[in-house]
Amino acid sequence: MAVKRITPVLYVKQIEPCVIFWVDRLGFKKTVEVPDGDRLGFVILERDGLEIMYQSFSSAEKDAPAAAREINGGRTFLYIEVDRLETVMDAMKGANVVVPLRSTFYGAKEIGVKDPAGHVIVFAEMTAQPQL
Repeated sequence: MAVKRITPVLYVKQIEPCVIFWVDRLGFKKTVEVPDGDRLGFVILERDGLEIMYQSFSSAEKDAPAAAREINGGRTFLYIEVDRLETVMDAMKGANVVVPLRSTFYGAKEIGVKDPAGHVIVFAEMTAQPQL
């Protein structure tokens, strides 16, 4: 078996604020959108060959009710390695910072924010060899 890709699917009450977060702050593009009434039920966002998906709880309940009971209200933690943390920090001005800028023992410079749905996203630039 060859794993070709892993794409997170984050479940939220409202997708639209999350689209703005990824598109306006981080330069992602919306490549797929599926309506659910007058709102979005599902979306795929892409940049540089990477994807992230969002699905509304409402849409998930219609799509797979048993699975939706398992995910409703859950939060996700994403760890994203970037080449320049300074660029991300500029894009995150005014965002809800939950992990202030720090340097870690494993050689990363990091900052963590919450997306509009409450998922924690830590951006990291590897700056040094880990100190074990």
